[in-house]
Amino acid sequence: MRPLTDTCPKPLLTVRGRPLIVWHILNLVRAGLTEIVINHAHLGHMIEEMLGDGSRYGANLVYSAEGSALETAGGIAKARDLLGDTPFVAIAGDIYCPHFDFSQVKDVLEENDPWGKPYPVGERDLAWLYLVKNPAHHPEGDFALANFSVTNHGEPRYTFSGIGVYRPELFDTVTAGESAKLAPILREFADKGKIGGEVYRGDWTDVGTIERLEQLNAPLKAGS
Repeated sequence: MRPLTDTCPKPLLTVRGRPLIVWHILNLVRAGLTEIVINHAHLGHMIEEMLGDGSRYGANLVYSAEGSALETAGGIAKARDLLGDTPFVAIAGDIYCPHFDFSQVKDVLEENDPWGKPYPVGERDLAWLYLVKNPAHHPEGDFALANFSVTNHGEPRYTFSGIGVYRPELFDTVTAGESAKLAPILREFADKGKIGGEVYRGDWTDVGTIERLEQLNAPLKAGS
């Protein structure tokens, strides 16, 4: 995304008049999820200066600043004291999904089964991923899905959307302050049958190139 990101952190890039991260905040608040932790590194002070404490959006924002980018799992491990001991939803700051209904994530990793009995700890999913149809730039996908169980092998394959619900213990092996990618952890526990998921079929874009950003901001054609 350079040169745009030389002077602007990616989550503040604007789509249809609104920064990417604000789309997420408004959708979370609409679903009643108002306690939000934002981790940042590159030009992160600009994010804090723009969003403030979140009160203008009806949210309570707190920040986990990283001296250098720690990757997704590393960033979550650093922020664990802020995230608490219960499952939480995490969202990539560089995706655009304006109609995602975050109310559906509230109980996805609930402690009890449909009959109200506690799940044995060893039988619980450690994460629930929202997968999307493979975009043109990632045709091979990331995971397969079988009966709501995310697997590393099989067909059809889907792409991880960047939206997931996680139990904190998924990150027990990551030391706070170290850089760690999320994908290897998800693949490890997918092999153990501990990752659930479903397909999200709404609007979604990985805003990873200037061309994709320009496409999102292109004027709508009449009748579209």
